[in-house]
Amino acid sequence: MQAIRSILVVLEPNQPEEGLALKRATLIANATQSELHLLVCDKQRNHDVLLDDLANSLREEGHTVSTRQDWQETTFQTIIAAQQAEGCGLVIKQHYPDNPLKKALLTPDDWKLLRYCPCPVLLVKTDRPWTGGKVLAAVDVGNDDPEHHSLHANIVCHAHDIAHLAKGELHVLSAHPAPLLTAADPSFQLSETIAARYREACQSFQDEYGLGSHQLHIAEGPADILIPQMALQLDAAVTVIGSVARSGLSGALIGNTAEVVLDVLQSDVLVLKPDDICDQLEKLTAQE
Repeated sequence: MQAIRSILVVLEPNQPEEGLALKRATLIANATQSELHLLVCDKQRNHDVLLDDLANSLREEGHTVSTRQDWQETTFQTIIAAQQAEGCGLVIKQHYPDNPLKKALLTPDDWKLLRYCPCPVLLVKTDRPWTGGKVLAAVDVGNDDPEHHSLHANIVCHAHDIAHLAKGELHVLSAHPAPLLTAADPSFQLSETIAARYREACQSFQDEYGLGSHQLHIAEGPADILIPQMALQLDAAVTVIGSVARSGLSGALIGNTAEVVLDVLQSDVLVLKPDDICDQLEKLTAQE
């Protein structure tokens, strides 16, 4: 989070609470000294007055600001084009729950943004202040390949940075599978040994960030159920989660945990991808 030098803030003037994304952006920019790039995705109405007013107000507060109004074929394509043009290291956008019927027929635009944006995306869902709140980092330490290991470290690092700037408390959750009597590895035949193995895998996070035992949560069950439950139990202000393209970049990520929990979570959601996936998305975007 501290390495971010520019933030793309997606403004939605037609929505009643369009300022929430900007509030989160200014909080982060104050801590990281990042530039703010304000974007309105609209091909019909002109929003120059709004953008100029917001930019002038932010400059008076000491921020470096640029503005743009643009439209590509879709909202998510417009956002990614602006992110690439401005070289932004973070996209912040307010998320509005999708109609269940529409979501069943069409892939939601925010899902596409999470899939194809080459940088972290913060989707703002509530007006709850971050200050003094809890930040939940959701990791899957059962996947210990290099790609996942790097992603886990990145998730916890970003969550720690948010907790630090908000003077909040970091919590880490890892869901583990149910025991399987036919498992070749005996440690996966008992719930207690599985939990102990996952807790051991999280030891590096405890050591690096000084986490107490009450801040580490190892639970049995599906991640898409446990993550919203734990976020609700903690009353988390922010949940940080990873997204991995398991079926290739051009394949659908249906079932991806980040997408499944997005509408269920009652907190803001920061979604990260592995570095190699981001690099591939950068190349794909440059080819378009």
